[in-house]
Amino acid sequence: MELRQLSYFVTVAEELHFGRAAERLHIVQSAVSMQIQRLERELGAELFDRTPRRVRLTSAGERLLPRAREVLAAADRARAAVAPPPGLRIGTSTGMGAHLDRVLAAFARRAPEVPVELYSLPAAERLDRVAGGQLHAAFVRSVAPVPGVRVLPLWPDPLVAALPASHPLAGRAEIDLGELAELPLSLTERRNNPALVDLVVGACHEAGFEPRPGPANGSLQDTLATIGSRPGWTVVYASHARVLHSPRVAFVPFRAPGLALSTGLAVPVSSPVPHLDTLLLACGDHES
Repeated sequence: MELRQLSYFVTVAEELHFGRAAERLHIVQSAVSMQIQRLERELGAELFDRTPRRVRLTSAGERLLPRAREVLAAADRARAAVAPPPGLRIGTSTGMGAHLDRVLAAFARRAPEVPVELYSLPAAERLDRVAGGQLHAAFVRSVAPVPGVRVLPLWPDPLVAALPASHPLAGRAEIDLGELAELPLSLTERRNNPALVDLVVGACHEAGFEPRPGPANGSLQDTLATIGSRPGWTVVYASHARVLHSPRVAFVPFRAPGLALSTGLAVPVSSPVPHLDTLLLACGDHES
């Protein structure tokens, strides 16, 4: 007796129709009939009463049905017992910097058997994939609400100023935002990161100046290369600045109260996230 034969038997018993059972099993009807006949020969009993108009279980088939379901359920449990744990698909971005390294290390200590797949994507695409189920979760910063997604707060992410290493302010332990008023500011376009642009430009206005627009480059590396060669400034997340290596650029914190955006974990509203509690504990380990 094979598990396949029992599976075919249960499907026919549920459909009471060989054609519909074959469609559910994605095989041809003749293959279903052949396996049922082999099962009946092995058991020495007819399991179905077949007529041109209908199919119904015999008394032997009715007695077998619950036992067959038990066997198939036990087989599923056996497979699950030895199957590798499901992986965790997480959306992230290059700006996570040292945060991501520490969270992943903490998660690996708590759940060493769980594989983690990372997907570096724009914020809007990260949220879309969480809502659509392609990602289990995603790290995001200060995003607008998205249907089907909730954001669990994690930690504040301070910004630092990126300046030419040769500039007089580069050697300071801290700077006031107003001290940068005479330097051109290079920022990404607002559509790429509205929360960041609004925060920085708004802080400049509060400090009493309108930021002078600097060259707009396609990537942070291009922007830093430009700043390293001519007067200007931009902002970088402090966690990212710690892993950047740019000898011609200095990263200087802002004097308190500094600029910061909050980082959160975007998760779907309706479907459970595997290992979510462990991931949140890992984020807490990182903060500690």
